[in-house]
Amino acid sequence: MDGITFGRVTVTLPHLNEPGLYLSNVASLDSTRGIVQDFQYGDADLRALDLAETRLVTGRVSNLRADRVQLDQVRIDSVEFDTCDLAAARIADSKLSRVVFRNCRIMGAGLIGVTLDNVLFDNCKLDYATFEQIRSTGPVALSKCTLTEASFTGCDLGGAVLDACALRLTEFGRGKYQGLDLRGNDLTTLRGVANLGKVLIDRTQQAELAEALVAELDVTFADALDDQ
Repeated sequence: MDGITFGRVTVTLPHLNEPGLYLSNVASLDSTRGIVQDFQYGDADLRALDLAETRLVTGRVSNLRADRVQLDQVRIDSVEFDTCDLAAARIADSKLSRVVFRNCRIMGAGLIGVTLDNVLFDNCKLDYATFEQIRSTGPVALSKCTLTEASFTGCDLGGAVLDACALRLTEFGRGKYQGLDLRGNDLTTLRGVANLGKVLIDRTQQAELAEALVAELDVTFADALDDQ
């Protein structure tokens, strides 16, 4: 397994080019056996991708476009998603381990009750996505991703890092964020700043958090009243 480090977090990646590993081309990610293993799938344009109680183990998914994605109670291990359009995906009650999403469009997605362990989102569009009850049991990194108006609610992200992400109006609701690494991001337009106790930032970001808090409180400055 290869690894990539972001700050204090090292994410273990699936090593799909190791000697002796052969990935077979498959026509579908669905299987009557409930498991698809050592596979390669891509260059597909689907109306819907619906998987339930399925395992995807050791594989690569590339150039996949699906109008609707529903993954329910799915286990994904050692899989790379490259240049996929999974907009409006719904992923629920699932576990992802050693998974990479690279150059993917996952806008408006909903992840609910998903466990993440060694997962990397690299250069992905996650605008308007909703993350509910997400739990990081191992390293998790979002690098160079856009999260415009995305929201996190009831999440446990203590082992996660956001690196060089666009966080315009990204909202953090109640959750466990102790140790969440927010260094290297512009925090001025974050929402839910009061919920980000014990996160990791640079000293230069103190002013950014203060600006975000002032905007969220919608305070009125006295000198503005004096000018009226």
